[in-house]
Amino acid sequence: MAGLKPSEVPPTTAVKFLGAGTAACFADLLTFPLDTAKVRLQIQGEKQATQAAQRPQYRGVLGTILTMVRTEGPRSLYSGLVAGLQRQMSFASIRIGLYDSAKQLYTPKGCDYSSITTRILAGCTTGAMAVCCAQPTDVVKVRFQAGIYLGAASNRKYSGTMDAYRTIAREEGFRGLWKGTFPNITRNSIVNCAEMVTYDIIKEKLLDYRLLTDNFPCHFISAFGAGFCATVVASPVDVVKTRYMNSPPGRYRSPLDCMLKMVAREGPMAFYKGFTPSFLRLGTWNVVMFVTYEQLKRALMKVQMLRESSF
Repeated sequence: MAGLKPSEVPPTTAVKFLGAGTAACFADLLTFPLDTAKVRLQIQGEKQATQAAQRPQYRGVLGTILTMVRTEGPRSLYSGLVAGLQRQMSFASIRIGLYDSAKQLYTPKGCDYSSITTRILAGCTTGAMAVCCAQPTDVVKVRFQAGIYLGAASNRKYSGTMDAYRTIAREEGFRGLWKGTFPNITRNSIVNCAEMVTYDIIKEKLLDYRLLTDNFPCHFISAFGAGFCATVVASPVDVVKTRYMNSPPGRYRSPLDCMLKMVAREGPMAFYKGFTPSFLRLGTWNVVMFVTYEQLKRALMKVQMLRESSF
C-alpha cells in the first residue's frame, strides 16, 4: 500500500463495518424527527374507540411535527432516539458494512463484474441478517415513536430504553421483542436492495462514463437516487411493519391479517400513508449516511496507513 492515497486503498471489512454504523448514527441524529412524523402518520388510521377522541389529527410532515411540538413538546420528536442509535449501530453495520463482502461471496471466482442478480442477493442477505440481530431495538424505537397513540390507559409506560426491553419481554414474552420480524425482514431486504444496488449502480455508471469523479457530487446523486427508489418500493411493507409492531397483543393475528384489515378499513392508499415524510427522511438519510460513510472510510484508512507506516 506504499505510495497509495487513502482513497485508492480498498477499505477493510472492519473499516466498512465501523464506518457504516457510525455514519448511520450521524444520519439518524439529523433525520429522526422526520422518521417520528412518518410513524405517526402511518398509524393514524388505526381504530381504537376508547382513544379516538383524544388523538390529534396529523396533516402532512410539517403539520405533524408542529402538532407534536405543541401537544407533547419538542423532545417528543426524538422519542426513541437511544433505541434508534442502538439499532443503527448494529443494523447498518451489518447491512451496509458487510454488503461488499456478501457481493464478493456471490460473485463467481475469476469474474471481475458483479451482476444485478449478485447485488440483489447480497442486499437481501445482509438486510435479513441485520434484522435478525437488531429487531428488538426496532420494536422499542417504534413503541417510543408511537407515543401518544398508546393512550393514557395503556400499560406500555416505559421509564427508559432498557426498561422498555425488560417490560416488553416480561409482559409479551421474549417473542415480543422480535414482533414483526417477518415483515421487517421483507421490508429491509427490499430497502437494502433498493438502496445498496441503486447506489452501487448509479455510482459505478457515473464513474465508468467519467461524468463525475469519486467525490461529493457523485455520492450525493447516487444516494438521492437510492433513497427515492427505496421509498417507492418499501412504503407498503413499512406501513404494515409499523402498524404490526406498534399494535397491542391480540389486535392482529399476523402481518397478513394486519395488511388485510388495513385494505378493508382504509383502502389501498393506506399503504402509502406517510410517503412524503418517508421520502424526505429516507432521501435525506441516504445522502447524509452515504456521504459520511465514504468520507469515514477514507479517514479510517488514512489512520490505519499512518499506524502501519509508524511501525
